[in-house]
Amino acid sequence: MNNSTSGKVTFRTAVAIVVANMIGAGVFTSLGYQAAGTTSVFPLMLLWIVGGVIALSGALSYGEMAGLFPRSGGEYNYLSQTYHPAFGFISGWISATVGFAAPIALAATALGKYGSAILPSVPTTVIALVFLGIITLAHSISIHAGSIFQQISTAVKVLLIAIFILGGLMLTANPQTVNFYPKEGDWTMIFGNAFAVNLAFVSFAYSGWNASAYLANEIENPQHNVPRSLITGTLAVMGIYVLLNFVFLYTLPAGTYAAAQAKDFGVPLEVGALSAEVFLGSTGGKIMAGMIALLLVSSISAMVFAGPRVTQAMGEDIKILNFLAQKNEQGIPLTAILLQTIISVVLILTASFDSILYAIAFTLDIFTFATVLGVFVMRFRAPQAERPYKTWGYPITPLIFLLGTGWTMYFLLTTRTNESLIALGVVFSGLIIYFINQAVVGQKK
Repeated sequence: MNNSTSGKVTFRTAVAIVVANMIGAGVFTSLGYQAAGTTSVFPLMLLWIVGGVIALSGALSYGEMAGLFPRSGGEYNYLSQTYHPAFGFISGWISATVGFAAPIALAATALGKYGSAILPSVPTTVIALVFLGIITLAHSISIHAGSIFQQISTAVKVLLIAIFILGGLMLTANPQTVNFYPKEGDWTMIFGNAFAVNLAFVSFAYSGWNASAYLANEIENPQHNVPRSLITGTLAVMGIYVLLNFVFLYTLPAGTYAAAQAKDFGVPLEVGALSAEVFLGSTGGKIMAGMIALLLVSSISAMVFAGPRVTQAMGEDIKILNFLAQKNEQGIPLTAILLQTIISVVLILTASFDSILYAIAFTLDIFTFATVLGVFVMRFRAPQAERPYKTWGYPITPLIFLLGTGWTMYFLLTTRTNESLIALGVVFSGLIIYFINQAVVGQKK
């Protein structure tokens, strides 16, 4: 961990940021929603495999864009360079307003709900806000302190998940039969609305596979380490997710999760705690709930680390947002960090879990779709440009991502229209801010 000497984020920390961003509330809360659509094991497990393949295809494609444009900012940087600064600004606007703040709010809410199993007298919201405050403080001190915190919290996260998986496999007295073969009607369901909408939950759980791209400027040798970290982190998480969901279904039937979620609709279900109670008993289940709450700390930390770097990059380029580019003496974009945390706090206090989730899924899909499409655009526009990394499996892998993401977006728009339209409204509000900035800059000239 030589971050203190180089002042840069190492490859190891970059991978930790990707893994921590991905493994958050989604995988421990979404099975209840998914099982409401089907209790058949084959489509439920296929969801996580398909979601993983789509995320990996996205990571492979982002690797090429990261090599072409090695600057912090993620989609804000890629879309500005590939299409138009206005498009890049809109993606950055979403990242700055809800793209990171909303997943932080969701993870903190889930953390609070799991934590309340250990501290029932403390309100869920209080637990969420206290942990968010501590994590924000850690990342406001220095890059070195933030990197150390991230590596340790991610290592603890992976260890706890490994303990959970092994415990479920070895200690479950009466395991469920997990049949991976499709039953009659499974294929019909897979090509229907329910599967596509459930894929939105899975996409949310896999979101974060592009995390290291947001802080490329602060990573050692970004043209090589950003693509490597994206791919390594995504592969690791895909394996973890498939194993976790196997254990969930190995310990309890899918219908149990669906019934529990129906009783608590709109609030994230503690899937991990329910599963743990089967092989550890009620006390062990509470302990596991506390452990899952701790591993969510790493997820929040990674998003608090990465998100403000997008806002900072926007502040450097957009006149009316220059205040967001300010750094303290340690090189930390403190104003951007505080803004993101304030938005997260507001969402924790006011918004519902599932509404935020659908809105996030739709908006983020717009920009990841456009970024991966950018691989084709840049191959056509600049075929001779230096590419330290080229997308493995091109053009098949980018097409897999575009087809999978496009399919999910279509069904979200048609089945969750209100949430999708609200998301589009936030998108267009960013366009208004962009043109206001252009007018201000034009007047000063």
